[in-house]
Amino acid sequence: MVLCGRSPRHLYVANALCQAAEVLAIVQETGSEWDMRKLFRILRPDNFFRKSWRWLRDRRRYYGNPEARYFFAEEASKLGQPELVNEVPYINHPDVVQLANKLKPDLIAVFGTSLIRGDLLQKGRLGIVNLHGGLSPQYRGADCTFWALFNKEPEKIGCTLHFIDAGIDTGRLIAHISPQVRPDDDELTLFWRSVKESANVYAELMRRLACGESLGAPQHDMGCLYQVKQRGLRHERKVEQMLAEGLLHGRELGLRIRWFPAE
Repeated sequence: MVLCGRSPRHLYVANALCQAAEVLAIVQETGSEWDMRKLFRILRPDNFFRKSWRWLRDRRRYYGNPEARYFFAEEASKLGQPELVNEVPYINHPDVVQLANKLKPDLIAVFGTSLIRGDLLQKGRLGIVNLHGGLSPQYRGADCTFWALFNKEPEKIGCTLHFIDAGIDTGRLIAHISPQVRPDDDELTLFWRSVKESANVYAELMRRLACGESLGAPQHDMGCLYQVKQRGLRHERKVEQMLAEGLLHGRELGLRIRWFPAE
């Protein structure tokens, strides 16, 4: 059972999972359910201006849909098995729990949803696995590729496959996927390359679990948790300047994959 977002990168990973395993359902959250509490939170001045700035920035960065071209080239960015899709307003909706109870999946595979909470955490015979866009535990939370650049640590850019627990990116480690790093890269190309390579590893995980391999090592360090609200214009300008001044020059790195056997 796959829980994912609706961006091209999410569709690409879901397609890789569908090719590697018998997927019973794909659940996507639409974010369409509103209440007064959510509305007031968004309209609060600090939230409103921050979200407005991020929206305008992303419109500029994603103009022309470069993410779709990166993951699907000239093809349409779409799911290969759209008949499996179930849409819900939020990922912890009771309908998702009911669907898991009905289908009884061996594994729930997650990428690009909001935080999994409540009863859903107990579903999946083997548990719930997430693809996180940072190397846990050093980089947990949001915008981890950006913060690795900000901290001048391009060698710590990558994704993590981990089991989900009640924390934020704190569950047992399955694999670290660190992409190739090139001198002319930027945040988006590094992040997208991380995800593309991770789709192959995610698919490989399905095969390893099917063969009975035991994976998942505890995270003994809490590392650092980054939140969306921490990233501001001054941070963006600093990263742009560092990249322009050659932050990645002489720091070329190849693809690195590390699996974590169960302790």
